[in-house]
Amino acid sequence: MDELSAKLNQHFAGRVVRKDLTKKIKEGANVPVYVLEYLLGMYCATEDEDSIREGVERVKSILAENFVRPDEAEKVKSKIREHGRYTIIDRVTVKLNEKKDVYEAEFSNLGIKGVVMPSSYVKNYERLLAGGIWCIIKMDYYFDEEQKGSSPFCINSLTPIQLPNLELEEIMVGRRHFTKDEWIDVLIRSIGLEPTKLSNNVKWHMLERMVPLVENNYNLCELGPRGTGKSHIYKEISPNSILVSGGQTTVANLFYNMASRQIGLVGLWDCVAFDEVAGISFKDKDAIQIMKDYMASGSFARGKEEKAATASMVFIGNINQSVDALLKTSHLFEPFPEAIANDTAFFDRIHYYLPGWEIPKFRPEFFTDEYGFITDYLAEFLREMRKRSFSDAFDRYFKLGNNLNQRDVIAVRKTVSGLVKLIYPNGEFDKDDIEEILRYALIGRRRVKEQLKKIGGMEFYDVHFSYIDNETMNEQFVSVPEQGGDKIIPEGLGKPGHVYTVARGRTGMIGVYKIETQVVSGSGKFEKTGLGSDREAKEAIETAFRFFRANSKKISGSISTTTKDYLMHVEDINGVGLTSELSLAAFVALCSGALDRPCQSQMVILGSMSIGGTINKVEELANVLQVCFDAGAKKVLMPMSSATDIATVPPELFAKFQISFYQSPEDAVFKALGVE
Repeated sequence: MDELSAKLNQHFAGRVVRKDLTKKIKEGANVPVYVLEYLLGMYCATEDEDSIREGVERVKSILAENFVRPDEAEKVKSKIREHGRYTIIDRVTVKLNEKKDVYEAEFSNLGIKGVVMPSSYVKNYERLLAGGIWCIIKMDYYFDEEQKGSSPFCINSLTPIQLPNLELEEIMVGRRHFTKDEWIDVLIRSIGLEPTKLSNNVKWHMLERMVPLVENNYNLCELGPRGTGKSHIYKEISPNSILVSGGQTTVANLFYNMASRQIGLVGLWDCVAFDEVAGISFKDKDAIQIMKDYMASGSFARGKEEKAATASMVFIGNINQSVDALLKTSHLFEPFPEAIANDTAFFDRIHYYLPGWEIPKFRPEFFTDEYGFITDYLAEFLREMRKRSFSDAFDRYFKLGNNLNQRDVIAVRKTVSGLVKLIYPNGEFDKDDIEEILRYALIGRRRVKEQLKKIGGMEFYDVHFSYIDNETMNEQFVSVPEQGGDKIIPEGLGKPGHVYTVARGRTGMIGVYKIETQVVSGSGKFEKTGLGSDREAKEAIETAFRFFRANSKKISGSISTTTKDYLMHVEDINGVGLTSELSLAAFVALCSGALDRPCQSQMVILGSMSIGGTINKVEELANVLQVCFDAGAKKVLMPMSSATDIATVPPELFAKFQISFYQSPEDAVFKALGVE
C-alpha cells in the first residue's frame, strides 16, 4: 500500500476499496460495479493478503448464491417458499399505497411487487422512495388463505448495499488531510485510473469528465480518437447517469411522453450522455429545437405545460483525422450529424469542449491497483454536491474580460463551479487555486467559440478571452493550444521581399498567405512556385510582375528588371486554398525584395489590383480583419476605397490595429516599407 492509499484508509475507513479487486471480479460477474465494491469494502478493507484472498472468495460466493439473475427469478422464488427464509441481493423500490396506508416494495430482478415494507426501513433509507437501491434482503414466505389479495412474501430484514445516505461532513473533514494534488489523485483512482501514469493536463481532463455529474444542466462535448475511455465514466462509474448508445432516441424518451404523461431521461437521471454523436438522430422534426431550449434554460415546453429538469448533457464522439487537418479544412464540430453540424445556436450552448486528442489511448498500465473511494460513495458525493454552487468562486479575486458575452460567462462560471465542487468541496481555496481553475474553464469555452467563429463568421468575432486581477488590474489572455494562430505573423521585422496578405481562399474560408520573394543576379527572369494548377492565382502573380516591370522606376531608379531574376513563392498558411487576390501584395513583395528593404513589422497588406493599377476594395472587411488579428497582425494597410466599410467592423476589433490607407499601388509600397 503506497502512502496515499494508507492516508485514504486512515481518514475514510470502510469507504475505500482496492481497485484491482473490482477489476478481477467484474470480468467474471455481470453485476453493477457499485454492488461489487460495496461487498469488497465490507470484506476486503485490510492490508493482509490472506484476509483479502478470503474476502474475495466470500464476495464471489455471496454473488453466486444470493444475487438474483432475472432469468433465475422463478428458481429463487421457489427457494424462498421451500426454505421458508432465504437471503437475496436485488434492487428494491418502494411506493406508498395510500389506499391501504402501507409502503409496498417492488423487486427489480425477482419481478415481484406489492410486498409490504416496514415503515422503519423507509424512514432510515429514504432513497428506497427515490428510484430504489440495491439491498441484501432476508425474505420470508407466509401464505394466508384469508388474505388472498396480499403478497405471501415478507421482508424479515433489509441492509442497503448502495449508500442509503451520505454524511457530506465526513468528506469535508477528510478533505482537509489531503493536498490539492493528493485529492485529485484520489478522485482519479476512484474512477479506476492510475494518476502517476497521467500528465497533469490529462488529470484535469479526467476531472472535467466528472463535472456533468456534479453540476446541474451542464453541457459538455468531448471529441477525440477511439480507445481513450470517453464513455467509461458515464456507463460504469455512476449509477446516476445513462449512456444513450448510438445516439438514436425520441423526444418522448428523452424529454416527455405526451401519451403516458411521463417525463423522459432528463428528469430521471443526473446526466444523459450521447455516445457516437455522428449517429444522433430524431424522428421528430422539432427535437433539435427542444434540445436547444433545454440546453439553454434547463426547461422545455411539451403540450400545454413547461417542464424543468436538471440533467446534464454530454456529447461524445470520434475524430477520424488529425486535428491539424480538421482545423485547416473544416471545424472541430464536424463529426456531428448534418442536421446539427452548422447550427451555431446549438454549439453556442455547449459549456466546455474537452480535447479528446490530448488524452492517451488506455493501456493496461493506466488502470490502478491502489485504493480509491467505493464507486457508490463517490457517486453519492457527486450527487449531493449538485445541491451546492460555487459559480461566484472567483469574483473575489478576478473579473472576466470584455470579449465574453452572457453565454460565455455562464459557461465559465458553471465549469469553475463544477471543478471547485470536485477539488475543494469544503470551499477552502486561495487565489492561485481558483486562477488555475478559471484558466482551464476559459480555454474550454474559447475552444467552442473559435469553432463558432469558423462556422458563423463575424457574429462570433469576440474570441480573445481574458480575466482581470481585481488587485493589480492586470489582464491575462488565454489561448487554445491547437489554434496556434498567434504565431503566424512573428514579431519584429521580416526579411526583404516577405509580405503577408489575407483573403478568401478556394474553400470559401478566409486565410493568411505569405509571399516570399528572392532577388538574384540574372537576366530578368521571373519564376513562381507554390501555385500548383490554380489559374487565377497564377494570373494575379503575373499581373503583379507585369505592373512591376512597367512601373518600377516610379518606385526607385535603382530597381532593375533586366539584370536581376525574381523568384517568388506563395504559401497558403491556413490551407484554405489559393486566392485570386494576390496581385497587390505580390507587387509590394517584388519592390521590397528589389530594394532590399523589409515591410513594417507585423503588417498585413489587403486589397488587389488590375493590370492597369486600379485598386479593388476588400470584401467582407470585418471578417478579414478578424483573421488578421488572430494571425498576430498589429498593422494593416488597406485601400482607401474600403474606408466606407469601417462601420461594419466592431469598434473593439478596429481598435486593435494601426490602420494605414493607400490610394495607388505605388502609395501602398511606400507605406508598407515605411518610406515617407
